[in-house]
Order: sequence, then structure tokens, then C-alpha cells
Amino acid sequence: MAKATDKIRGLIVQGGEKMSEVLRGALLEQQEETQKDKFLTFTLGKEYYGIEIKYVTEIIGIQPITEVPELPEHIRGIINLRGKIIPVMDVRLRFKKEFKEYNDRTCVIVIDAENILIGLIVDSVSEVLSIPGEDIVAPPDINQSRNKYIKGIGKTGNDVKLILDCEKLLSEEDMGSLSIAI
Repeated sequence: MAKATDKIRGLIVQGGEKMSEVLRGALLEQQEETQKDKFLTFTLGKEYYGIEIKYVTEIIGIQPITEVPELPEHIRGIINLRGKIIPVMDVRLRFKKEFKEYNDRTCVIVIDAENILIGLIVDSVSEVLSIPGEDIVAPPDINQSRNKYIKGIGKTGNDVKLILDCEKLLSEEDMGSLSIAI
């Protein structure tokens, strides 16, 4: 009888583990569905950009940045965010725009792209928008090497938002520089 009880307990534990896997999968699916077609929009000068909300972990005000020697110009350095060391990239400089002094509207959008946390310095954060897939078109084929960070163009009313490809913001060279520096 004791062996049968142990076997039943074992099945219950196994079943519980399988149940939690199923629940975890369902929660992830539900989270992905909730985040589908949602974009965090921000500005650089007069232009509006968007990134898929699924990449965003948090938005913080500008922090003191520690410069790290020999990093590309657009990688401004690192910040200490509650004990985590996170590299920060000035998106303006990444897009070869003129540097702008940081102010009280400047934000850092912390994203998780391919399991790497990085802070994106932007002029200001606007809002979270729903942009259905049918309202997003491919970027023009004008100059693919210059548009490599643009995943699509979102149409919202009479405006457009340039949708960024978070996984292409950091080049392999940047990744190498960061892994050596940090």
C-alpha cells in the first residue's frame, strides 16, 4: 500500500510539473498575443520611431553614464541599473544624426534583444500604439545598407512611424566591443 501511495505521489508531482509547463506555455502565448501589434513610440528630433513592445523591459530617465574606452561613438558607455551593468547606445548617433545634449525629456529605453540588455537613449518617449500588421509596410528599397535598422513603416492616421528592428541595432562588431569592454 505504501508503494502505491508513493507511486501516486510521484505521478501527482510529475503531473504538477507538466501542468506548470503547460500553464507557463499558455501564459507566454497569452502575453505574446497581448503584445501583438503594440509598439512603444519615441522621438528623435521631429521623427517618430517605434519598437515592438515585446523587446521593452523598462523606461528610465537619463542616468549617469560611465564612458568605456575604445567603444564605437554611438555606444555612450555603461550604466548601473539596480546592480546590472547595461551598455547604452545613443540612437541619434547610431543613425548618424547630430548629438543633442540630454535633458529632462531624454529617456533610456531598456530592451532585451537576443538576451542582451541594452539601453537606447532617445529624445523622448511618446506612447504605446497599436499598429495592425496590415498598416505596416516594408521600407523602400532606396538604400538597403542605410535602412538596415528599419523593419517597416507603420501608418497611424496621417502620420508614419519608422519601426526599428531591435535585433539589428547592435552590429556584431558592437557586440564584440561590448563583450571585451564589460
